[in-house]
Amino acid sequence: MNGTCVILDIGGVLEITPKTGWGQRWEKRLELPRGTVNERMRDVWRAGSIGRVSEGDVRWAVAARLGLDAHQVEDFMADLWTEYLGTPNEDLIDYVRGLRGSCRLGILSNSFVGARERETALYHFDELVEQIVYSHEIGIGKPDLRAFEAACASLDVRPESCLFIDDVAVNVEAAQAAGMQAHLFENNAGTIARIEAHLDAGLLVPRARAGQASASDMLILPEGGEGSGVDDDVRQE
Repeated sequence: MNGTCVILDIGGVLEITPKTGWGQRWEKRLELPRGTVNERMRDVWRAGSIGRVSEGDVRWAVAARLGLDAHQVEDFMADLWTEYLGTPNEDLIDYVRGLRGSCRLGILSNSFVGARERETALYHFDELVEQIVYSHEIGIGKPDLRAFEAACASLDVRPESCLFIDDVAVNVEAAQAAGMQAHLFENNAGTIARIEAHLDAGLLVPRARAGQASASDMLILPEGGEGSGVDDDVRQE
C-alpha cells in the first residue's frame, strides 16, 4: 500500500440525498406556517450534529415543540431519516471498494446522532473504509479545521498526502486550508478522474526518509470549484 490517502464525505457524495419536502409536508399536515419546523427545531438539529443530545432527546423535543404524539414522532423521524440517508451512490461506492489495499481510505461526515448505526446497517461504510469520523461523535463539524485534523489523525496520515472529496465548496476550501488536497464533487466521472490523478502522483513519488520532506509533501493542488431546509440543518454539510 502506498502512502496516499482518500477521505470522502457521505451526504451528496457516497449517498444521493435530494430534498424530499418532508418538512413542508409536516407543516401542512399540522397547519403550521412554512419554515416553522426548522425554526422550532434548529437548535436541536445543531446539537444533534455535534453529539450534545441523544436520539431520545431529539424525539422528546419533536413531541414537545411540534405537539406530536408518540406515533407521529416515529413517523416524523422516519421521514427525516429517509431524506438524510437517501440512496447509495453505487458507482462511486463500487469504485472506492476497488481502492482498498492500494491507499488509505476514510470518511469525514457532518452527521446527526444515530447516523453511524443506520448507515452501517444500510450501506456498510464501515467495511468500505478504514475509519469513519462523524461530527456527532467528535463534537466538531466541517468546515472547522479541527474536523479535518481529526480525520487525518484517525488514519495516522499527513494532511498533504490526503485528497478530500466533498460536495460543499466551503468544506473543500477548509480542507485545503488544513493542508489537504481537495476536490469539489459534482459527478462521479470527474471525481474518479481526480482520485486516479492523486493516486498516480502518490505512486510516482517515493516516500521520504524520516525527517525529510518529499516534493509531494509540499505540493497542494487547489481546485475551484447550500439553501435552507430541514436536511441542511440536520446534516449541516
